[in-house]
Amino acid sequence: MVVGSEPVALLGRNDMGKTTLCQSLMGLLPIAQGDVFFEGNKLTGHKPYQIASLGIGYVPQGRRIFPSLSVHEHMLLLSGSKNQSKRRWTVESIYELFPRLAERRKVSAGALSGGEQQMLAIARALLTNARLLIMDEPSEGLAPSIVDHLLETLKRLSAEGIGMLVVEQKLSVAAALANHMLIMVAGRIALETSTSAFLANEDAKRRYLGVGKS
Repeated sequence: MVVGSEPVALLGRNDMGKTTLCQSLMGLLPIAQGDVFFEGNKLTGHKPYQIASLGIGYVPQGRRIFPSLSVHEHMLLLSGSKNQSKRRWTVESIYELFPRLAERRKVSAGALSGGEQQMLAIARALLTNARLLIMDEPSEGLAPSIVDHLLETLKRLSAEGIGMLVVEQKLSVAAALANHMLIMVAGRIALETSTSAFLANEDAKRRYLGVGKS
């Protein structure tokens, strides 16, 4: 599996190991076999904070924000890097990317809408100076209009050179963002394909995702 500068979507039915893969890539779970590299750096055996410091941001399923902290307090937690001069993302640039967060900066995260919480989760990952985002079900629980706005933001980040591995249950969302797809079955990548080829393959959609024409 190779993830470059363009978004890659990881799909599969429930309980196929997608979240486990994300957590393993971030050092939250041990890797049973093989090695993981990012920009020439071996990640296998590294702790999560070490992996994050190398430029990989994680947006977990369910967002995992701190409900009692305000939006701005979340920002301050991650904005104190010792390498300020090398930072691509600052609190100010995050607020430019997500104006709604700027408007809600004094509001506790637990009082935010689902879409606002997802913005905050992505902002938190970017503030680690991430060059690659690993996102687990970013559209989960969001209204269609909010998903559309989220996709536009992710496309903008992609155009600015941020790589992405996006776990998605919704084929339509994955197809709108990524030109390349990985299909996971029982903990293994069963298929690597272009988005256009997968969308045109009714048999593959039925077999791997249970969708498509009967």
